[in-house]
Amino acid sequence: MRKADLLKHITEDLQARARVLVEAARSSHAEATDESTRSENKYDTRGLEAGYLAEGQARQARELADAIALFESLEPQDFTAQDPIDLTAVVRLEAGGVPATYFIGPKSGGLEVAFEGGMLMVITPASPLGKALMGRQVGDTWTAKMGGVMTTYRIVSVR
Repeated sequence: MRKADLLKHITEDLQARARVLVEAARSSHAEATDESTRSENKYDTRGLEAGYLAEGQARQARELADAIALFESLEPQDFTAQDPIDLTAVVRLEAGGVPATYFIGPKSGGLEVAFEGGMLMVITPASPLGKALMGRQVGDTWTAKMGGVMTTYRIVSVR
């Protein structure tokens, strides 16, 4: 898979998530403003809760729209084994002997997408693993405590 295709795949996934959130926000807003959710007494907060839910869903949809714009504006770089890891790198790691593949993106850390017959996770430079990877090269190893466990990491490949 080319990196441009990967970026398109990530963007499409984010767009699908945004559509779901926009529809959920509309539904929650409709519930919040519906006559049937009007407070019957001072302890009845159904309408208020639906309004808070709609606001939160709309905020998440805006954040996804921002992420989509960032991914669409990215210029994918091709990395060699000698290049320092930076944004748009696809990094294959071994962590404690277990292989994993990551994409260094500007937002949406934790997003998992299908990639070359496996799964790839988007991480950001602000995440603990992203911070540890930035500037490193293929073959670099280090030991770090992540999730309460000391683990040895080795960069297998980057592109």
